[in-house]
Amino acid sequence: MPQCAFCGKATTTQEGLKRHIARRPECQRQWALMINDIEADNLNTPDDNLPPVDVDFSHVHPHLDPNPAPSKSCHITIEEVKDEDGTPFSYTGRYFEPQADAGWALHEGETKFERYRRHQEEEVEDRWSPFEDVEEWDLAEWLVKNLGQTRTDEFLKLPITQNHMKLSFHNNHSFLQRVDALPRGPGWSCRKVTVRGNKEDEFGAPLEEEVELWSRDPVECVQELIGNPFFKADMAYSPAKAYADRAGQHRVIDEMWTADWWGETQKALPKGAMIAPIILSSDKTCLSQFRGDKSAWPVYMSIGNIAKAKRRQASARATILIGYLPASKLDCFTPDARSLAGYRLFHHCMALLLQPLIAAGQHGVEMVCADSLVRRVHPILAAYVADFPEQCLISCCKENRCPKCLVGANERGDSLDSPMRDPELMKEILEMCKNGQHPPEFEENGLRAVYKPFWADLPHANIFLAFTPDLLHQLHKGVFKDHLVKWCIDIVGEEEMDARFKAVPHYPGLRHFKKGISTVKQWTGREHKEMQRVFIGLLTGAVPSCVLVVTCSILDFSYYAQLQIHTTEMLEALQTTLDVFHANKDILKELAIREHFNIPKLHQLTHYMTLWLQRQEAVFLRAAYLDWLAQHPLLPAGFDSDSDSESEEMEAASPNTTSSLVTSKEVTHILAKAPAHPHQSVEKIVMAHGTTDFLPALQTFLQKNLPQTTGVVPGIHDCFDVYRQAVIVAPPDRRVGDAPKRWHVRARPEVVASGRRSSCPGHFDMALISDTPRSSGLRTLDDVRVAQVCVIFTLPRQFGTHSRALTYIKWFTPFRLPDPSSRLLQVSRSTCHLRRNAAVIHVDEIMGQSVDTMLRSGNAYEVASDFYFNEFIDGEMFGVSVINSL
Repeated sequence: MPQCAFCGKATTTQEGLKRHIARRPECQRQWALMINDIEADNLNTPDDNLPPVDVDFSHVHPHLDPNPAPSKSCHITIEEVKDEDGTPFSYTGRYFEPQADAGWALHEGETKFERYRRHQEEEVEDRWSPFEDVEEWDLAEWLVKNLGQTRTDEFLKLPITQNHMKLSFHNNHSFLQRVDALPRGPGWSCRKVTVRGNKEDEFGAPLEEEVELWSRDPVECVQELIGNPFFKADMAYSPAKAYADRAGQHRVIDEMWTADWWGETQKALPKGAMIAPIILSSDKTCLSQFRGDKSAWPVYMSIGNIAKAKRRQASARATILIGYLPASKLDCFTPDARSLAGYRLFHHCMALLLQPLIAAGQHGVEMVCADSLVRRVHPILAAYVADFPEQCLISCCKENRCPKCLVGANERGDSLDSPMRDPELMKEILEMCKNGQHPPEFEENGLRAVYKPFWADLPHANIFLAFTPDLLHQLHKGVFKDHLVKWCIDIVGEEEMDARFKAVPHYPGLRHFKKGISTVKQWTGREHKEMQRVFIGLLTGAVPSCVLVVTCSILDFSYYAQLQIHTTEMLEALQTTLDVFHANKDILKELAIREHFNIPKLHQLTHYMTLWLQRQEAVFLRAAYLDWLAQHPLLPAGFDSDSDSESEEMEAASPNTTSSLVTSKEVTHILAKAPAHPHQSVEKIVMAHGTTDFLPALQTFLQKNLPQTTGVVPGIHDCFDVYRQAVIVAPPDRRVGDAPKRWHVRARPEVVASGRRSSCPGHFDMALISDTPRSSGLRTLDDVRVAQVCVIFTLPRQFGTHSRALTYIKWFTPFRLPDPSSRLLQVSRSTCHLRRNAAVIHVDEIMGQSVDTMLRSGNAYEVASDFYFNEFIDGEMFGVSVINSL
């Protein structure tokens, strides 16, 4: 029988032991201290000979099945996965150094879902109530998600609906009565704000304008998120330092709880307190139309406790709309005063919206968390997502200044280590201005006369450190498209740049700018990213080497900034790329392309309808509740749920409440179920696919791999089933994304126009071929070579039962030293006696990284003799080529 090592209490199950330690603060503290001591020993004196032991860090990391039984081992590992290729960075395995004085559970509580389940049990309600059954609930969910109220009423009044569906509601009114009976999220309130302008009416009285502020209590919204069992497997309750190695030498930063901010802020709070990092976002360009001509400015909120992969899922509803700020024209002000009045109105409304966070952040609020345990939660502003103009509005500075630091207005293009803005100092300067004083720092710091910023009283918050990078506007559109591309066009010429984009070989998944880029009128973030994938290869040989270095440094920065996981080495490399840019940027002045680099977006690289809404949320909450209820079913009437042992055993026997995506750790190769071209003759394969040495190469393969078929010699009368492409699915590179990577390697011959059928050019893609067998994804470029895939086929029956598909490839030379300016590796065609070196290999020897070898000249693979290996083709290739070499 499991027994607590700290107080001696015996429990019936291991699950009961976990619940006991989590409920009893003294046992939890003793447990946390023991873990802390073990972890300290582990980091200081690593011993690779001891086996790893799983230890309960569920308060730190969400993806664990905690087991709080004490262990004598000094090894503490989390999600450790052996790296078959010996790469120093473990993609899924991480080691944690927890902060033991945070996120303590006070006692057991009851989540909203659990309360509602108890209510249904007590009232003997059906799980679908107030709807009749699952079919009626499905219809209700569809109506709310897809139809407005008018269309819903029309649908419900159709004769076929009323005569055949036999619904319990017959019009929109009765339908909404049932929707309104569902549990809801935090309620909405409308507050009138009176703005007094500087213009006067005909009687000499100042004009006034009344605007509406729609808001929800942000503390209640935090409770809604933090107590939702839907997020239980993705919720963190305290900070930790994460490492990629057992010795703690390689720091990993991928979630908010693994960064320094959370741990440093925790020190200012009482022991055992839990932080709910508030993430705000707003965008004035996305105004929502209200009644008549009124428009509103939406403000959204999420919390950093929820894993970012879950926060990014729109269907998860991990981001909540908490308010609509008024977006008024403020006609009661004269034109010269209207802009400043708008700034002040924004801060006043934001202060009203966020006012509940002040007391909650200072003293904490007891909240039931997703794991049914109660903690004292301090909601603290941690991040604010906004574009550059809105960042300046929030920080009360002019748009010709940096909203984060005190860099001079004319120094933003220099590599300076400017001090960050200090909230207390900024508040002091603004207060002095309000009192009629004129401190010189007001102008020196580029401030606006907004005397009461909304963030002034928010506890433990530093708004200037809260701004997040705006990758779209600052990197993709700003620095890359609006500046770098323009500079390079000025050097190369628009016609030559278009010609080079047209000459890029086709590559699966890559947009081909067949008309160049000068004719593109509507640019999106996707087009910017597509250009970046080939830009270095395009410029090679067209611009001076120093310009290529400048371009490469900016693209390196962009690729590093987009990673989902960072290590200390990656962050150092990020800074190095910026240093390389500043060291070489003067070449653009020498070429008369730029006179200065005082560019705001360049400097930023250094910091890097309420009722209907409630009804929609009510339907979503019910759907989430039903998913949860499927794992925690209603108890039958008369069942005694007060027994601890019975509830513990039931919980231990229940399946996991959330299902996580299980991703294969191996590379898989997929062909179509049926060949696109069955029974193709050798003559046709040679002619259509350019496989001149098909028969000799196949015979060599058979002798090496199928020696039992030595009596069967392939000849011109044999026929083979031919496939158009192979799809390679590789394990996800967690630094780039959570989903497996799919590459399409094509071997399609040219299709000649015939009748109504139009012509189609041939596509014979490049791929990376492994010299040694690998079961995991590609980690480095060691022991791989580039080859062109010409035909994908399977052996006919006369060669035995060989199930693995084959491919005829044309080799390229091993990688030569990289070009010193572009850093791109170089390859050439591999030949022997003026003939291409070719071979037949297994398709599963392709590592899945289909390669776009950028042309150095010409317009097709067959024209050029020398090629550059494009490491920017996607994030995975950038990781293999660049990051793993750090």
